[in-house]
Amino acid sequence: MPKITSICGIMLSVVILALMFAPSKAAEPPPAAGAVSPTQSGPPKGYECHDKALSGTGPGFKSSQEESEEAAITDWTGNAQAIYADADWKTANDPRMECVKQGLYSKCFAIGVPCHPKKAE
Repeated sequence: MPKITSICGIMLSVVILALMFAPSKAAEPPPAAGAVSPTQSGPPKGYECHDKALSGTGPGFKSSQEESEEAAITDWTGNAQAIYADADWKTANDPRMECVKQGLYSKCFAIGVPCHPKKAE
């Protein structure tokens, strides 16, 4: 009898692990016609971009993720405006926000390539 219990326990463990690591079968809905991908690559139309991505993060951990995101964007904007005076997070190429949490606090990192409007020729 103990062998059957052991075998059933092992089989149950294997099934649980398989379910945990199996890809989700829920399909994402197809994008709407003319929709822009959130991971759009390339500079915005009418803009030229710097050759390297910059990062920014606020000082220390914040008690709210929104505050941490705002601090990261503010720091990124300061770094970007050292290159292009009119750089803005909204016009950054390949912008992304990465946040880490430690207990109730979070720290975010804004990463993107600064861009600015092309000069009229």
